[in-house]
Amino acid sequence: MLEEILQGLRWLGHDGFAVTGTGQTVVFDPYQVAVPLSADVVLVTHPHYDHCSPEDIAKVSHEKTVIVTEAESAAKLKGDVRLLAPGGRMTIGSVSIEAVAAYNTDKKFHPRAKNWLGFVVTLDGTRIYHAGDTDLIPEMDAIECDVALLPVSGTYVMTAAEAVEAARRIKPKVAIPMHYNTLVGSRADAERFKTGLAGICDVRILTP
Repeated sequence: MLEEILQGLRWLGHDGFAVTGTGQTVVFDPYQVAVPLSADVVLVTHPHYDHCSPEDIAKVSHEKTVIVTEAESAAKLKGDVRLLAPGGRMTIGSVSIEAVAAYNTDKKFHPRAKNWLGFVVTLDGTRIYHAGDTDLIPEMDAIECDVALLPVSGTYVMTAAEAVEAARRIKPKVAIPMHYNTLVGSRADAERFKTGLAGICDVRILTP
């Protein structure tokens, strides 16, 4: 089932992804979405404009779409908006959602005290970890997933080298770099990430 899920996993650019399983489509952090999408569940990691974009969320939503996020993002959004904090869980249809911590350790952009989010989503028995905007943090040691979506660009998030260490700790079957080629970072960061995990983990660099 992992390969089937990966075939239905699309990178939308930046931190945005769409994945389909059991007839439900989950979209993470849609931003500058350029393809037609209809999401059953939208997951929003934090309130920064390139992650919580009300225009893009509306673009991918239908009348029964459920949005799952934290309080600051929820205040910007309309519709069926449900709250989670790190450690919280929720099931929507066949989609199991776990909220996990995401924060900076040596930067001011994503304070731990904000309780902003990463997510672990289970679709058809496949666990997908979307790290959100985060540095390498101790909580990653407890993440169990098949697919890890990890930021690699530095500046606001982990560098490629730190993301390599994150993948070593998490031990996913497949790691996919994100958070580059939009506001910060480049394809070179994704390539450094892939090179750093050669022989350790299957890394797939997606094209938006």
